[in-house]
Amino acid sequence: MLSKKPNKAHKAIADCEERLSKQKRRVVVITQNIDELHHKAGSRNILELHGNLFKTRCLKCSGITVNRDSPICASLQGKGEPDPKMLDAKIPETDLPRCKKAECGGLLRPHVVWFGESLDPTVLENVDTEIEACDLCLVVGTSSVVYPAAMYAPTIAGRNVPVAEFNMEDTPVTKSFHYHFQGPAGTFLPEALAPTDTEPT
Repeated sequence: MLSKKPNKAHKAIADCEERLSKQKRRVVVITQNIDELHHKAGSRNILELHGNLFKTRCLKCSGITVNRDSPICASLQGKGEPDPKMLDAKIPETDLPRCKKAECGGLLRPHVVWFGESLDPTVLENVDTEIEACDLCLVVGTSSVVYPAAMYAPTIAGRNVPVAEFNMEDTPVTKSFHYHFQGPAGTFLPEALAPTDTEPT
């Protein structure tokens, strides 16, 4: 994951955010991705619904820390991809990553939302605030089947706010939106977000 780079769509969103911020306008990215590519592209206003793979959370003190170590601890060196048939990685608990805060030493886990876990209520509250304030919504490269994210754009469209979907195929909610652009986001999004002649500078 560390070697992955943002594509043209990520960069177009970041460029648009920077340009519109100079006009006192806001662009907010609400993403289910945990890969940090929006950060790498330069976006600043990002709400990560499912967390961030490059952060850890302590199970004892709940501290969240940026961690780009690869592997995250020496005991995982050379382990490669996990074997789905293996029930136990056979790594002693004493060799697992630990919180570095003084007098803590709790076990660390990735700061991501795994299946069956609840989303961060603070993030959800911030998303609700942005959804309420939204005056234009772009839905980019999602299947629109994972909730609660799948309901955000239809909710916005239900307020008669323009919603444009950029996707390789139709989704279950495509017909709820005003616009649908079928094809690679890296092709369509840079053109859609490019500055226009009438745009204030």
